[in-house]
Amino acid sequence: MSVEPKTSKPTWPTPPEGGWTADDLDRLPNLPPHTELIDGSLVFVSPQTLFHSRAVSFFEWQLQSVAPEQVQVVRELTIEIDRQNRPEPDVVVVRSDAVENAKQTRFRAEAVVLAIEVVSDESVSRDRETKPLKYARAKIPHYWRVENENDRAVVHVFELEPTTGTYTSTGIFREQLKTDVPFTMDLDLTGIKTHHGGTR
Repeated sequence: MSVEPKTSKPTWPTPPEGGWTADDLDRLPNLPPHTELIDGSLVFVSPQTLFHSRAVSFFEWQLQSVAPEQVQVVRELTIEIDRQNRPEPDVVVVRSDAVENAKQTRFRAEAVVLAIEVVSDESVSRDRETKPLKYARAKIPHYWRVENENDRAVVHVFELEPTTGTYTSTGIFREQLKTDVPFTMDLDLTGIKTHHGGTR
């Protein structure tokens, strides 16, 4: 007698007609942490590297220490751009009046002042191409892309050009990042270290 092979059920839910929506991201069970919604598709994130972790922590704490009261710095919360797009930047600066409660899972795009992405091997095209286009379309005024260059952080800083609605580069920073927008800061980028010298 023949034995029918057991068909394995798909691990993740099958998308509905037209793709997933921004609200589905909160409703779908058992999604991995930091799942994003890009053009109606779920994007799962690979395990993060030590550089990625250290860079995200650096920008979260450094920006928090100098941010004015009108804004707050938050890590790894999604931005609702539209019904089919809910990306998750590594760090966002949002208007303080957009922070509602401890159970909040997203911010509206109009509340976001700055989005920061720390590039990893699997996110290169999303962070360099896909996400900046969507952030610019959503009129997020500032976008920073952080790259790993020989274990040192390089920050590509972009500002929204109002007449074209696209980002324009305002600088590439390696050891120090000084800027007055979206608020005044002077960051020592050499503080992003993946290892420490010396003995314990």
